[in-house]
Amino acid sequence: MTAPWLVADIGGTNARFGLVTEPGGRPEKVAVLPVAGYPTLPDAVAAYLERNAAGVRPEAACLAMAAPVEGERYHLTNAHWAGSTRDLGIARAYLLNDFAALAAALPYLEEEDLVPLGGPAPGHGVKAVLGPGTGLGVGGLVPVAGGWVGVPCEGGHVTVPVADARELEIVRVLQARGRGRVEAEDLLSGPGLVRLHQALAEVNGVEAAELSSAAIAECGDALCEETVEVFCAMLGSFAGNVALTLGARGGVYVGGGVLPRIVERVRASRFRERFETGPAEYLSAIATTLIVASQPALTGAAAWLNQEMSS
Repeated sequence: MTAPWLVADIGGTNARFGLVTEPGGRPEKVAVLPVAGYPTLPDAVAAYLERNAAGVRPEAACLAMAAPVEGERYHLTNAHWAGSTRDLGIARAYLLNDFAALAAALPYLEEEDLVPLGGPAPGHGVKAVLGPGTGLGVGGLVPVAGGWVGVPCEGGHVTVPVADARELEIVRVLQARGRGRVEAEDLLSGPGLVRLHQALAEVNGVEAAELSSAAIAECGDALCEETVEVFCAMLGSFAGNVALTLGARGGVYVGGGVLPRIVERVRASRFRERFETGPAEYLSAIATTLIVASQPALTGAAAWLNQEMSS
């Protein structure tokens, strides 16, 4: 390594950057930049490097993006950044789906980075990871000889999981507001928590202030409590569907920016009960775990880049 490697986790709201200074090392000098504060990704990269690397150009980079990834081009799903890795001026720059990066981090997370949400201890088989943030990400991790292979996907865009008449009413409210096909991400994300709060107010026939997702999570009134409970229950159903689809006998891990703020409420919710709805014998044998590490996707991007640069 003649120069540091750049790693990034880029979502619809924030771009997180770090530097890897030795092969196999963890990201250092981590900084979070607002996506809306920079016209382009190269502008944000230049600003980060100027402040944290004295302008030194990295030898390589791995950029985990909240978007489908194909080749060298990117277009964020929930933000305006679009372009090519060629624009960065870094000789070896790679794109990785953000949840493929989060999946790649799973073997490297420590005990203090994880909170059990039910089931047995995680096994060694296929693992799934999902998480509500600006959107709803999904990824997988498959064991192979000598390591792991990540599986990126766009599972957040499947149809929203509905399990009872009340949840069907919520979906109908969104459809009446012009959303048409209601996707899981429309309700199971940060913006989705806001939509769920407003939809539940209409279903209940009450007035509701327009609150942010953070305010809803912290609020203690009856409507906010119900919103969080319905959110966790529907997320449990979604997680069960992901486990069945990927055959995730090695465990289902839940990350993203929403749930680490409300760990105890998630543990006390119907998340695990709803997760096991379906073929209970199969799903009850699968661990569910909440990721509470601060920047796990950066760890995954660093692990993936170390493997790529070593090959």
